[in-house]
Amino acid sequence: MRKLLMGNEAIALGALRAGVQVVTGYPGTPSTEILETIAKEVHGRDLPIHVEWSVNEKTALEVAAGAAWAGARALVTMKQVGLNVASDPLMSLNYVGIKGGMVIAVADDPGPISSQTEQDTRRFGEFAKLVVFDPSSPEEAYTMVTDAFALSEKIGRPVLLRPTTRVCHSYADVEILPDLVLDSPAPVFDRDKERRVIFPALTREQKPVIAQTLAALADTLCTYSGNQLNGTGTLGIACGGVSWAYVQEALHALALNPKDYTLLKVGTVPFPVALGKEFLARTKDVLVFEELDPVIEDALIAIAAGREIHGKHDATTPNVGELSADAVWKILTQYIAKNRPDITNIAPWHVTETVVPKDLPVRPPVLCAGCPHRGAFYAVKQALRGKRAAFCGDIGCYTLGNAPPLDMVDTCLCMGAGISAAQGMKRVDPDLHALAFVGDSTFFHTGIPGIINAVYNRHDILVCILDNRNTAMTGSQPHPGLGKNVVGNAAPEISIPAVLAGIGVEHLARVNAFDVPAGIAAVQEMREKSGVRVLIFEGACIAVDKSPKRPLRVLAEKCTGCAACVRRLGCPALRMADGKAVIDATLCTSCGACAPVCAFGAIGAHAQ
Repeated sequence: MRKLLMGNEAIALGALRAGVQVVTGYPGTPSTEILETIAKEVHGRDLPIHVEWSVNEKTALEVAAGAAWAGARALVTMKQVGLNVASDPLMSLNYVGIKGGMVIAVADDPGPISSQTEQDTRRFGEFAKLVVFDPSSPEEAYTMVTDAFALSEKIGRPVLLRPTTRVCHSYADVEILPDLVLDSPAPVFDRDKERRVIFPALTREQKPVIAQTLAALADTLCTYSGNQLNGTGTLGIACGGVSWAYVQEALHALALNPKDYTLLKVGTVPFPVALGKEFLARTKDVLVFEELDPVIEDALIAIAAGREIHGKHDATTPNVGELSADAVWKILTQYIAKNRPDITNIAPWHVTETVVPKDLPVRPPVLCAGCPHRGAFYAVKQALRGKRAAFCGDIGCYTLGNAPPLDMVDTCLCMGAGISAAQGMKRVDPDLHALAFVGDSTFFHTGIPGIINAVYNRHDILVCILDNRNTAMTGSQPHPGLGKNVVGNAAPEISIPAVLAGIGVEHLARVNAFDVPAGIAAVQEMREKSGVRVLIFEGACIAVDKSPKRPLRVLAEKCTGCAACVRRLGCPALRMADGKAVIDATLCTSCGACAPVCAFGAIGAHAQ
């Protein structure tokens, strides 16, 4: 049977085929659909598999580690910056090892398209001394998951699977293979303190074992299907991941004869050294195509005995961003024309002229019409007019509050960092009004420790929790404050106010995010207090708010054309036309945040 699958769906079905028993993760583009697909399959087919959105990546990894210690096959999903959060347990887990197979699917984001960083998980694998599988397509990702589980169980250590954005989100016709029949007992945890409790003595003992294992794998992986050597020519082309697909397309477009080139495909870390040496023996020119870091390039340089390797280091290929078939085609064409005149009869690279219409409207990223964050930001801004303030932001939809006209995000580092950064600012700049914004999902992810730190160390900050009842940026996944789990079943609803009270926050208030006057008053009241203050702006995201919408309208006879509502809020539903403010009824959600902004009472009547 064949199915048209997104890469993330292929990874999910590959894990189910491999007999995964526990699946944990934290949502983050481009990885999110892996766990969501498994949750859908578990719910629809009533499979005996535990699947959860954990509160953060560190917790997800630790839950999976416990399951793997008992002998279960476990999958953890996250994006590349999530691996930073999970790195503490992961580094140690490689030394204490696991019993059941454990695969950590970490989706990298070249570009980056939706991430803070453009980091390469293959480098993390080298740093942590872990095996990394690097799929080049959804089809290969489907089978690599099975291979990764098998290898993990064989070596008794976790294994990384590193799909990139284009592998995660492209579609392919994938052959669905029969489920594996595993000859393994039911998971049972056996006590083994000598092996599972990490002490310096264990680390000293295991480090050479890990090194020997990786060295042996560098040889055995030479015969793995993900590592290939094709062609017989002296022009060497090395690539890995989705870059291999781009190279294949470019070679076809160039009509390059296989007798002119040798193609090395690298799908693993550690690098298949023997295969690399054979590749170098066949070739006299070597070009390396890979996204993000020069991992394959560096591995070839290490065994090339002084030969030139062309790639990122000499700027033959770009150091940042994504590659494409066109980019590879262009680079190959230029390189052959300059350095290999003996290779003839190739189809030259051509530029396809793209007709771009003139005067296209500008569409910068913006908070949705009816977003509760807009009213919260505006209320804070009005309450602190004329005051020196620092607005420390966080990762989520509310990062879009940094754009004009709101201009309410001065810093954004990583999840939960705004709360801690505000504390440092206030300590060295006592006259500053230090505020931190954090969403409800991020509060549970990494926001709580920062607030505990503020209470414990008597910092003077105001934390604004933007509770929109959603993990909106990554696709409306549930979190511990919503009372439901990943498969839609009822779950304990963790109260944010109760958590704050339990950790000693003395000044706590809640306000409707759409009630701008009440929000202004609440911020002004909090501004006069000292110590740790938390103000929760409550208002449902429009993606989850199913209440009836009655769009507002502007009363033209009252509108003076001052454009204050448009200039101050930046709501997509508001615009100026013929000297008057106009509300687009197709966008307006009747949130009402704009009405108090108008000094003339021109906004508020519902459209007929």
